[in-house]
Amino acid sequence: MEECISVFDMLKIGVGPSSSHTLGPWRAGERFLEELRKKNLIQSVVRVKTDLYGSLSLTGIGHATDLAVMLGLSGQDPEYIAVENIDGIIKSIKDKNQINLGNEFLISFSFSEDIVFNKEFLPFHSNGMKFTAFLANGKEYVATFYSIGGGFVVKEERVNAKKKIEIKCAFPFPTDKAVDILGYCKTENKKISEIVYENEKSMRTPEVIDLELMRIWNTMLECMYIGCHTEGILPGGLNVRRRAFDMHQNLIGLSNYIDPQTWLEQIRLTEVKFRQILKWVSCFALAVNEVNAALGRIVTAPTNGSAGVIPSVLMYYLVIENHQAGEKEIKQFLLVAGEIGSIFKKGSTISAAMGGCQAEIGVSSSMAAAALCELMGGTPEQVLMAAEIAMEHHLGLTCDPIGGLVQIPCIERNTMGAIKAIHAAELALETDPKHAKVPLDKVVNTMWETAKDMNNKYKETSEGGLAVAVNMSDC
Repeated sequence: MEECISVFDMLKIGVGPSSSHTLGPWRAGERFLEELRKKNLIQSVVRVKTDLYGSLSLTGIGHATDLAVMLGLSGQDPEYIAVENIDGIIKSIKDKNQINLGNEFLISFSFSEDIVFNKEFLPFHSNGMKFTAFLANGKEYVATFYSIGGGFVVKEERVNAKKKIEIKCAFPFPTDKAVDILGYCKTENKKISEIVYENEKSMRTPEVIDLELMRIWNTMLECMYIGCHTEGILPGGLNVRRRAFDMHQNLIGLSNYIDPQTWLEQIRLTEVKFRQILKWVSCFALAVNEVNAALGRIVTAPTNGSAGVIPSVLMYYLVIENHQAGEKEIKQFLLVAGEIGSIFKKGSTISAAMGGCQAEIGVSSSMAAAALCELMGGTPEQVLMAAEIAMEHHLGLTCDPIGGLVQIPCIERNTMGAIKAIHAAELALETDPKHAKVPLDKVVNTMWETAKDMNNKYKETSEGGLAVAVNMSDC
């Protein structure tokens, strides 16, 4: 039975630097609080301990997993928390050795003892975490969660139960593979974005869909704006200098603007030779992922580590390709991108801990390529071809963050994923789909097989590749 995955599942507003290592554990902490409340136990909790396993342990410090756990247990919402308050909340917990559980009950909490990093892997998934609540009566309540990429969190028993029970999908056009969405486009004579919009309407009103899509875009735009106007060194110890600021200054010149929207309008007036286009796209992508690396607000698309690809390609379309484009095209782009992301999530993985960076930058590039192709007039067949081309040239990409930080090579990889997406869209537009040799579903399956064959040291463990070739001392 097809799984219903909304565009708003694939594109989520949150806080950096990682969807699987920050947003996922944060949401897991919230889920644990929900379970305690449902069982009327939260008022009896005297202590909470969190055990992190596998990739969450190996690269957890660099991904702020420990901070995310504390924020989740504190009842903070990553979508709405004022990011400038995060440091103060964390400092208070550490200084006072107390945590305000669920923002309701003040309990003892030791930062050094109540978050435990266990290098061993749990069998179900690389990103496992176990919460233990110690109760006043001496009993314990334990729950284990898995962060499976893109901020999605599951429990093993719930997943296994789902396999046994047929769950009816509410979508009028449920999809499991790319061939499904293509079939609907043919029978309904609709674009991919139109099919996806019909599915979304089965869960939300058109007004809510439109509002939320624009909220996602405005968050992306603001993120690019902040990144382009913030200079300095990124936190974490690698001493990585922000580059978007200097690049943006050289590109924008003496333009006058007062906010993200007027900024966008001014960019439309700048020079658009090939080199400038490359620099603008790279600048947008760098800006997003520098904000992400500094625990800023971003849109998971489909992950935090790959959050710069989709906004930079959409921005490219708005400021370079079509100066008349507005809300209609923005919504169309996001609908297509979300659908392609869901196909990869259902058929493979969007977790670097499971599939390497092909699961993050590769998927985001594929999403962006497909979305851009439809905006540029591509047929549904060409749109899926664009997605396939983009992923085909990311197959086997490893995840090897230096120091476990979402900085090197992660930030630059977003620029490469964005450029590849634009190129893939252009190639697809110039190709007759009848001559295509590799369908998207085949490349999705190939990506999953590649993920399973990939050595674990190249799956977000910082135990291989650049992560060991370059030491923190070298930086």
